[in-house]
Amino acid sequence: MLQVSKLLAQGQGLASVLLKRAASVTLDWDTRQKSRFQATDSQGRELGVFLPRGTAVRGGDVLVAEDGSLVRVVAAAQPLLRITPCTTHGSPFDLMRAAYHLGNRHVQIELQPDHLKIEPDHVLADMLRAMHLIVNAVDQAFEPESGAYAAGGHGHAHGHGHVHGHGHGHGHQHDHGHEHAHDHGHGHAHDHSHAHGGSHAHAHAPAPAAVVPAPGRKTIAIQSAPAPHVHGPGCGHDHGHDHKH
Repeated sequence: MLQVSKLLAQGQGLASVLLKRAASVTLDWDTRQKSRFQATDSQGRELGVFLPRGTAVRGGDVLVAEDGSLVRVVAAAQPLLRITPCTTHGSPFDLMRAAYHLGNRHVQIELQPDHLKIEPDHVLADMLRAMHLIVNAVDQAFEPESGAYAAGGHGHAHGHGHVHGHGHGHGHQHDHGHEHAHDHGHGHAHDHSHAHGGSHAHAHAPAPAAVVPAPGRKTIAIQSAPAPHVHGPGCGHDHGHDHKH
């Protein structure tokens, strides 16, 4: 018995001329879903297949024997139920509903864009016909959908690490040092009525408000200059100012 312990999915990496020359083995799904089985290839050789547990063999895969010889796998035709939507009243969406209900019953399903295939089951056939689907018995190869975490499945692990250029480290703390601590001094109540009855009306600007600095930041408080004295006629105050009226 020739031992086989290696499988090349769909003959990946092999030249077509090698595949044409290789022996073949025809297997139904009941055998191909097992990781350990015996079979006879097209050259009459007895094969003892020992693959990693959980491996399913698909039509088009290539087995590699211990002597280096290649064996193409052919999916055997077998009795199946082919499910299609009603051409008169149905739509492709009906197939989605059927797949949902079959999946709830843990039924193995081959998914195709325009039909489904399952192994024969008259109870399921009646259920599908009640859903206005067309169910026909056929003899075809069966390639049911694998589980999402089945061995050899394609796990698309897209690691989208956002690497920004120009030194962006996702801690976008752009400290531009803009401390807008402007004391605009708006709202000063200057008395421009000049109602000086011998008294001098000093309209002083209010004291600037205290500026509380943000943690870790320097704050510059800009104090506005006091308002000039407003002198009326005959005020009699001699402040030593050189008034150029």
